[in-house]
Amino acid sequence: MTFPRDFLWGGAVAANQCEGAWNIDGKGPSIQDVTPQGVMGPMTAQPTDNNLKLAGIDFYHRYKEDIKLFAEMGFKVFRTSIAWSRIFPHGDEQTPNEAGLAFYDALFDECHKYGIEPLVTLSHYETPLHLTKEYNGWANRALIDFYARYATTVFTRYQHKVKYWLTFNEINSVLHHPLMSGGIFTPKNELSQQDLYQAVHHELVASALATKIGRQIMPQAKFGCMVLSLPIYPLTPNPDDVIACMHADHMNDFFADVHVRGYYPGYMQRYFREHGINLQMEEDDAQTLTHTVDFLSFSYYFSTCETEQTNVDGATGNLMGGVKNPHLAASEWGWQIDPQGLRYILNKYYDRYQLPLFIVENGLGAKDVLITDGVGEPTVNDDYRIQYLREHLEQVHEAIKDGVPVMGYTTWGCIDLVSASTAQLSKRYGFIYVDRNDDGKGSLARYKKKSFYWYQNVIHSNGAEL
Repeated sequence: MTFPRDFLWGGAVAANQCEGAWNIDGKGPSIQDVTPQGVMGPMTAQPTDNNLKLAGIDFYHRYKEDIKLFAEMGFKVFRTSIAWSRIFPHGDEQTPNEAGLAFYDALFDECHKYGIEPLVTLSHYETPLHLTKEYNGWANRALIDFYARYATTVFTRYQHKVKYWLTFNEINSVLHHPLMSGGIFTPKNELSQQDLYQAVHHELVASALATKIGRQIMPQAKFGCMVLSLPIYPLTPNPDDVIACMHADHMNDFFADVHVRGYYPGYMQRYFREHGINLQMEEDDAQTLTHTVDFLSFSYYFSTCETEQTNVDGATGNLMGGVKNPHLAASEWGWQIDPQGLRYILNKYYDRYQLPLFIVENGLGAKDVLITDGVGEPTVNDDYRIQYLREHLEQVHEAIKDGVPVMGYTTWGCIDLVSASTAQLSKRYGFIYVDRNDDGKGSLARYKKKSFYWYQNVIHSNGAEL
């Protein structure tokens, strides 16, 4: 049994991690341009030379070369994001930047040249810096209107070029990383739960409003939400651990619940009551939220555990916290590897939502070694990556046999890029090696890894040969 005939095989990147050209052709700075150490590091007052994202892998100038390589692998879909500050440099202008719009015209045209469908994220951890500093990001309701103007602009411009859209990347991460995910300037330790959930509300309303606007402009297009999926297991069979697991699930699941069902679930209403959270909602907000998504997309990298016990090992590598699972190995960066968790989360989401699902991020960050022996083209023997992806795709196949409708699979960082969590280039995910190092040096030349040819064969056989 192969994968479904219309299964969308491909890869994924984010503009801020690959494009570079941070101040070219009228682009304004985003939060990524002042966070040179990644999500955990401090902001700088101005963009600094040690920020690898300022140049990225120069995808802005080399996209034709890269998309040709994606086409050689057989991609059916390419997930990328639009850099909001490339279209509206400050985020709050009335008139968009034509040079920015023209770049994505050319990018999407290049994809279609090879029969590759763009899958486009509107906001992927790259809030315009002006909106962060002047408005405090999504803590301010004013961003709903700015985002709606941005969405209307790109929907109108690319209505005949893009038919798959995602509103926010990993929207549920805002509770853990308010600057990266929500563009919120106030330090996390100074934000109350009222502040955080008010920002979440603004994002949820904006997401639903964008879906409403998009459907008016492009009735044929499909609109999805995107969440960081996190299977959470009780550390022990103790019912206290099971309930701790349930509460942790609620904190993640409610984002998708609102996107899919169109209202706040009862468990969150209870949480708001018991924690003194009083969301400020305008009259039309409840109606706006009813504009629900066509599909649910998600990233999947790891699972975690929860317990009521204290003095247990935390899962320090995980962006979303949790407790270390004693039964799982971990990557070099501490992310626990759990292929079966992908089958589990696919079944869970479909049981819960009865919507098509799209795996839009999955991959292994590792320190690759480029082999330059003078015989043939330089390459990377990344059997560890092939094994990781094979084991996860086997579980996707199992979920499909379970009856789960999976639209497609886009591996994260299909070409090496700058890591969001650590801002390193040495944490490589791609099928294509980019000659640039953590010190910023390198030729930017592209080289095919062993996994390039493996994934090419996977796509060619529609998953029959993993």
